[in-house]
This record gives sequence, C-alpha cells and structure tokens, in this order.
Amino acid sequence: MNRFVLASGSAIRRAVLDGVKVSFEVDKSDVDETILKDQNKALSPRDMALLLARAKAENVSKRRSGDFVLGADQTMELDGQLLDKLPSADLARDRLEKMRGHEHYLHSGLSIYRNGEEVWSHQQTSTLHVRNFSDAFLDEYLDQAGFALTASVGAYAYEDLGAQLFERVDGDYYAILGLPLLPLLNALREFEVIKS
Repeated sequence: MNRFVLASGSAIRRAVLDGVKVSFEVDKSDVDETILKDQNKALSPRDMALLLARAKAENVSKRRSGDFVLGADQTMELDGQLLDKLPSADLARDRLEKMRGHEHYLHSGLSIYRNGEEVWSHQQTSTLHVRNFSDAFLDEYLDQAGFALTASVGAYAYEDLGAQLFERVDGDYYAILGLPLLPLLNALREFEVIKS
C-alpha cells in the first residue's frame, strides 16, 4: 500500500480517519493562511477552502517524495462574507447572535498531492440552519461550550454541544466536520492507499 499523509494538525480530521481505520501519518504544513487569504481576497469563500487545501498539500508534498498528501480546509460563509476563527471567546456571543435564525455555509476543500503535483481534489458545501434560540440558551451554551468557541469558525463543535444550535442541516455529517469522507475514501482506494 502507498503511504498517506495528512497535512493538518486538526484533531477532528485525525479522529475521523482513525475511526475508519485509515493508516496515515501527520505532517503539518507551515502555510500561512492569513497571508494567502490577504493575497486572494477576491476569491469566494468556497474557492478559498480549496485554495487553502491545495496550498497545504503542495507544501508538505514537496518534502514527502512518493507519498499521497492530503490538504484539507473549511471556510464559513455568513451573509456572503468569509469569517475567520474568533481570537477570543468574548467575541462568541456577538457571532452567535448574528447567526441566530439564519443559515450559513460550510465549504470544504480537499486536495491530494503527490511529488508536488495535484492528483485529486474535491469541494463540498453544507448548509446549516441555526434555530432562533433563546437568550437563556445562549447564556448556558457560552458557559458550557469552552474550547469550541475559538477552535472553530462558527464557535461550535457540531459533533458535540454545538448540535443544539441547529434546527436543520443540509449536508453530509463528515463534510460538516471538515473532512468529506466518502469521496476521500474512494480516492484512497483508487490510489491504492487502502484496499478496494
């Protein structure tokens, strides 16, 4: 089998791959996302996710000869705007109030590079409908959510307490977590990283 490398330090992506028993190594890219976003402000939030994924995969692929390197990224779009992770949990209330009663989009971008060249890519968008939650719920949520308030751009962990924010989601569970799994597994079978 060919070697597979995850160019990400994301704990949730590692957990998803571990859960389906895919063997992989972690080699985190040193791409500066802030610079890339500044240089590509004209890109849509959807295309930005794929640009970031490609940059990470290419960066690590250059030092991993022969390995299949996965870059993955996810962006959040609210009212047509690309949002970034919050620098402080103190800002979470304002963001969640803006999201309340509205939908937002999570755009996932995946890219696999080998020997410095892209061999596969995938984009997927999920639509999440935030319910019109009460102020009392928001107070309790902010008190309990902890690390999730700054670890994800939406100030929630969908696989955890954050699920209570939503009335409906249109999209794949794994894509919402930031790793569209079934298309990725198909690609890994094609590249003989996992058994077909």
